[in-house]
Amino acid sequence: MGDPGLSKLQFAPFNSALDVGFWHELTQKKLNEYRLDETPKDIKGYYYNGDSAGLPTRLTLEFSAFDTNAPTPARCCPAVGTLYNTNTLEAFKTADKKLLLEQSANEIWEAIKSGTALENPVLLNKFLLLTFADLKKYHFYYWFCCPALCLPESIPLIQGPVGLDQRLSAKQIQALERAYDDLCQAEGVTALPYFLIKYDDNTVLVSLLKHYSDFFQGQRTKITVGVYDPCNLAQYPGWPLRNFLVLAAHRWSGSFQSVEVLCFRDRTMQGARDVAHSIIFEVKLPEMAFSPDCPKAVGWEKNQKGGMGPRMVNLSGCMDPKRLAESSVDLNLKLMCWRLVPTLDLDKVVSVKCLLLGAGTLGCNVARTLMGWGVRHVTFVDNAKISYSNPVRQPLYEFEDCLAGGKPKALAAAERLQKIFPGVNASGFSMSIPMPGHPVNFSDVTLEQARRDVEQLEQLIESHDVIFLLMDTRESRWLPAVIAASKRKLVINAALGFDTFVVMRHGLKKPKQQGAGDLCPSHLVAPADLGSSLFANIPGYKLGCYFCNDVVAPGDSTRDRTLDQQCTVSRPGLAVIAGALAVELMVSVLQHPEGGYAVASSSDDRMNEPPTSLGLVPHQLRLQRVPMTGVLGSLPGGNEPLARPDSDVELLTRLHQAGEKEGTGFGTARQPLWAESPEPWPLAPLRLSCLHHLLS
Repeated sequence: MGDPGLSKLQFAPFNSALDVGFWHELTQKKLNEYRLDETPKDIKGYYYNGDSAGLPTRLTLEFSAFDTNAPTPARCCPAVGTLYNTNTLEAFKTADKKLLLEQSANEIWEAIKSGTALENPVLLNKFLLLTFADLKKYHFYYWFCCPALCLPESIPLIQGPVGLDQRLSAKQIQALERAYDDLCQAEGVTALPYFLIKYDDNTVLVSLLKHYSDFFQGQRTKITVGVYDPCNLAQYPGWPLRNFLVLAAHRWSGSFQSVEVLCFRDRTMQGARDVAHSIIFEVKLPEMAFSPDCPKAVGWEKNQKGGMGPRMVNLSGCMDPKRLAESSVDLNLKLMCWRLVPTLDLDKVVSVKCLLLGAGTLGCNVARTLMGWGVRHVTFVDNAKISYSNPVRQPLYEFEDCLAGGKPKALAAAERLQKIFPGVNASGFSMSIPMPGHPVNFSDVTLEQARRDVEQLEQLIESHDVIFLLMDTRESRWLPAVIAASKRKLVINAALGFDTFVVMRHGLKKPKQQGAGDLCPSHLVAPADLGSSLFANIPGYKLGCYFCNDVVAPGDSTRDRTLDQQCTVSRPGLAVIAGALAVELMVSVLQHPEGGYAVASSSDDRMNEPPTSLGLVPHQLRLQRVPMTGVLGSLPGGNEPLARPDSDVELLTRLHQAGEKEGTGFGTARQPLWAESPEPWPLAPLRLSCLHHLLS
C-alpha cells in the first residue's frame, strides 16, 4: 500500500519552455504574415518523458511550433495549442483570460463527450499562449495556459505511487518495453501519450485507447492504463494525467471501480535504457453525473515570482547583434506593408545592387537613404580624398578621416556603411572616370591607367542593377551614361545648382527580345504616339538622358574657373532633398510592373490612379527654392542625326567592346581618342542630343 498520508492525488503542472527560435520565428511571422491580424493561430509543442531527475515538467515550443505538420522530435509526444498574439501591450493586459481558458476547456470537453479523444488522445493536451511582441526592444510578454478539467470531487488514492520496479519484475518490465515499442512501430510514431495495459506473471500486452472495449472485455473491477509522463517526481504524476482521468471517469466509471495508472518514464543514460523509475499507483474513479456543461478548468501558469501573472523575456542582449540589427533595419519597412502599402514588394528593393558614382555630398546622402530602404549592396566610385570641408556636409565622414592628407572617399564611405550596419555589402573603388574635354597625358603609364579605369568602370556597371550619377561635373557623367545605356541599366541622375536641382531617370534601350536586361518588363513595350499632345506620357524606352537635347557638348567645366565656380556651391539642404528623391525615384521605378520601361508620369497625372503603390513614376523632378516650386517633367530622347555618325559608332564600339585594332578600346597609338588637340574632345563640334540614343 502507498503512504496513508497521500489521501488525494496531486499533479505537477507544466512549465512553459519557449525556445529563442520560437520568438525569432514569431518576430518574422508578425512582421511578414500576421501584421495587424489578431485572430487565433494554431501552433504545436511537445513534451518529453526522459528528463533527468530534478528538471521541471516542460512543454517546449521551438521555431517549428508554427508548422503544425512539422514532425515531432523523436520519443516526444505532441501537444496542440492556440496562439493569441496581440498588437499592443494594453490589449495583452486586458485580454479576457477567463474566457480564453473556458473556450479551450470546452474544446477538450467536447472531445471527451464525443469520443474523439479516444481516437486522437493528443486532443487531451491542448494549450494556449497569449503573447505581445515589442519588436523595437525585443521584449516578449507571454502567458501560458494548459487547461485541465476539474472533477467534482478529489481523486482518492487506493495505492500510493511506487516505483515500477517495486510492482513488476525485471522480466515484466522488459516485456512492457517490447510491447510498447512494437505498438509505437505499428502506429508509425516514436511515443504514445496514452495506452492500455494488461499483464500477468509471464506476459504484458498494450493497446490503444480506442480499443478499450475489446481489450478489457470481461474485466469488471480494475483496469491498467499507461500515461506518457513528463514529470520525474517520485510521488506525483505530471499534468497530462488530469484530463485523462476526466475522460476515464466520464466513459468508464460505470464499468470499473478503479484505475491503475502507470506513469511511463523512459530515460536513456550512458546508452542504457531505463523505465524502472516510472511510478505506478491506483486511484478510485469518481462517479461523474452526466452533464452537458463543461467542468471548471484551471491551467494558467504562474510567473517567476509564484503569482498569477504573465512573464516577460528580454532577448535584446542574447540575440546575435548582427541578426538583431538586420531585423531592426527591416522593421520600419515591413511595417509599411501592414496597413499603408500592403502591395509593396520589398524584395525588389532589398536585392537591388546600386553603383554610386560619386561619394561626395550627394553620394553620402543617397547611400544613407538606400540603407534606409534596406538595400544591402552598395558600391562607391570616387577619385577624391576627404578634405576638412567635407565632414559637415557629407555625413559618412568625420574629422579623423581628413588627417594625413585624407582617406580616399570611396573606401572610407564603404567602411562607414559597414560600421553603421554590418549586414550591408559595401565596397569602394578609388578611380578616375575619363571625361570629354579632359585630355590624358600620353605617357604609357597614364594611358594604361585610363584603359584600366574604363574597363573597370564597364565591369562595375555590368555587375550592378542601378547606376547613380552623383558627380560634381557635368562631363564626368557622360561616359557612365553611355556605358549604362548600352547595357540596359537603370540610371538615376541627380544634379545640384545653388538653389535648384534636377533628379531624373534615363531612358532604357528598347529590348531586343522578351526578358532581356536586368530591369526589362514582362512584355515588350508597345510603340507610343508622342505627337498627339505636348503632355502625352512617354514610354521608358523613349525617355531622354541627362545630355539629350543639349546644344553644347560636354567639356572641361573647371578650366579657367574661379574657386566658387569649380566647387559645387549650393544651399546645404538641397543635397539631402535631392539625394532622398533620387532613391525614392529608384524605388518607385522598381515597384512599377514595367520597371525601367515605365511610362513617365507628368504633373497632369496627379489626379489619376497612380501606376504603382508608391505613386507616380516621373521622368524628371525639378525644384527651385526661390520661389519654392516643383515640376514633374518628361523629355523624349533626341532623334537628330549626328554630324559624323560613322566616327561616333566607331568611337562607342571601341570604348565599350574593346575593338580589335591593336587590342585596345582607345584607338591607335598614332591617334589616341584622348589626344591633345585644339578641340579637347573629338566630338566637341557635334550636337550630343542623341548620342545616348545611338544605342537605342
